[in-house]
Amino acid sequence: MEPIRLYCGSDKREAIGLSVFCSSVWSRASVPVSITPLTENLAHLWGGQRDGSNQFIFGRFLIPYLQGYKGWAIFADGADMLVLDDIANLWALRDDWKAVQVVKHDYQTKYPIKYMGAINEDYPRKNWSSLMLINCAHFAWRKITPEYVEKATGANLHRFQFIDERYIGELPTEWNFLVSEFPKPEITPKLLHYTIAIPAFGDYAECDYATEWRRELNAAMNIQG
Repeated sequence: MEPIRLYCGSDKREAIGLSVFCSSVWSRASVPVSITPLTENLAHLWGGQRDGSNQFIFGRFLIPYLQGYKGWAIFADGADMLVLDDIANLWALRDDWKAVQVVKHDYQTKYPIKYMGAINEDYPRKNWSSLMLINCAHFAWRKITPEYVEKATGANLHRFQFIDERYIGELPTEWNFLVSEFPKPEITPKLLHYTIAIPAFGDYAECDYATEWRRELNAAMNIQG
């Protein structure tokens, strides 16, 4: 059985968040999952950090290239996320006709400033690319090479301007729920995205779903209670 290929962001400022994220995936997965962090040591592949708040902001778009334009993969921001369901259930939503499938958020942030004072700007299709189910073999990705990414604007990439609208599929909101941006639903989402900050940052220690995050942290460290 081929493992699910999951790529995720890696930012040393949120190292603890990445550990919690990985633990939350592996502890619930019913099939093998291979997780590849896009570390800052790989940033030379996509021309380094040009804007945004994370080193991996452009690297996510090279996943089809890294996969040899074969098969499927998942990208998740990772370090500010928590998975509360079997990742195989997300994997099962693959649609071979689509180039990429995302949660199509349409909102304006309540928080113009997020963790560590970072500016949190509004823009079209904000956070669509933070969780992607990627059809790496789809022809729409063939043009996306290191050279393309190095020259492309953030708008071109994060708004998927290089993909025909017909090939951008939609995922249920529960697979990329933006914590604190939206009211808590009656049923806990399958993937929590602490896009403003994870509860490890003091100012956000009591944000929505902070208890779930700390519970996973304790489980990862084998702390009882």
